[in-house]
Amino acid sequence: MIEVMDMMTETTAEERRWLLPVYPHYAIEPVRGDGALLYTRDGRELIDFYGGHAVALLGYGHPRVLAALSRQAGTLFFQSNVVPLEIRARAARRLVEWGPTGLSRAFLVNSGAEANENALRLAFRHTGRDRVVAVEGAFHGRTAASAAITWGSARWYGFPRAPFDVTWVKRGDLDALKTALDGAATLIVEPVQGQAGAYELGGPWLEAARELTRASGAVLIFDEVQCGMGRSGQPFAAQEYGVTPDLLTTAKGLAGGFPAGALLASDELSAGLREGDLGTTFGGGPLACALIEAVIGAVEEEGLLRRARELSGRILATCVTGPVTMIQGKGLLLGLRTTRPAKEIQAELIDRGILTGTSGDPHIVRLLPPLVLQDAHVDALAAALAEIRA
Repeated sequence: MIEVMDMMTETTAEERRWLLPVYPHYAIEPVRGDGALLYTRDGRELIDFYGGHAVALLGYGHPRVLAALSRQAGTLFFQSNVVPLEIRARAARRLVEWGPTGLSRAFLVNSGAEANENALRLAFRHTGRDRVVAVEGAFHGRTAASAAITWGSARWYGFPRAPFDVTWVKRGDLDALKTALDGAATLIVEPVQGQAGAYELGGPWLEAARELTRASGAVLIFDEVQCGMGRSGQPFAAQEYGVTPDLLTTAKGLAGGFPAGALLASDELSAGLREGDLGTTFGGGPLACALIEAVIGAVEEEGLLRRARELSGRILATCVTGPVTMIQGKGLLLGLRTTRPAKEIQAELIDRGILTGTSGDPHIVRLLPPLVLQDAHVDALAAALAEIRA
């Protein structure tokens, strides 16, 4: 074990020799993945209940993803948006048709933060207003605009000033929301807040938010960067709750681990856009588009939406044990509320072959597993939790 820890320390030191030392590291070094399993340099096997912050939607080594990547890389590795590409048109069509009815156009980008920046840009253009309403606990990204609407970002924001005014509302407070929306350009919400600890805003609140934004003339944006792409048990949480926003953003698992993001927009929000109004260098590149098409195809054809619902139910039924007092969230974006600090429970789970995450709530262990998770993996999590003292 000393040799292994020395090797891990050496790898971390080498990273910090050449990279900015801004990331804390878990005490593992993955070297290979297969399905929902990770294998570490010291020979351990871990069940991945975190998926690299929800990115590894189909786990590791999925044959459809690997085949699409290889085929596209050998055909056309990259071209920009100044030329039309059949694979780009196919990916956009597949994504739009998979998403909520009424969101008819896609803008393909590289990340969730970039998708959110462009959603805000469209909301400002459409309304002519200059203020955003956001929900306490939200995480929307680390770029200038997306960080301005991320709860608690003042401690790391880094820019001299925010680019617009933000009104924060408490979760669940519809009276405060109604007041805040007066004169606002947009309301941006995560239907299930990820970084906040898998906090579900709930169907009734989202339905009310839809009605209030319509009444006030504000644009409604759903940030589904973390809760989207099948994780709720539907393609997007918008469909799970039956509430269609004006704009919807997605990323994380969109391309199964390859950098990709997207903004879906209604005809009304798309109207009036001209060439040059939005832009991106790498967004909509052929590799990302091939993988978007492959990921959606796999989720649909392998019945992974149904599996997400089944696995979620199994976790809810078996994992309130040991230090876990309750489970919150939706689908396969879940938060285990713990009696002791989540970081302690996370470390003890790693010792038992389970990789999870934490969150902004110090008593929430966050689960964001691949949709290819198996029943036996959930049973292993439940057994591990039962061994840990409350």
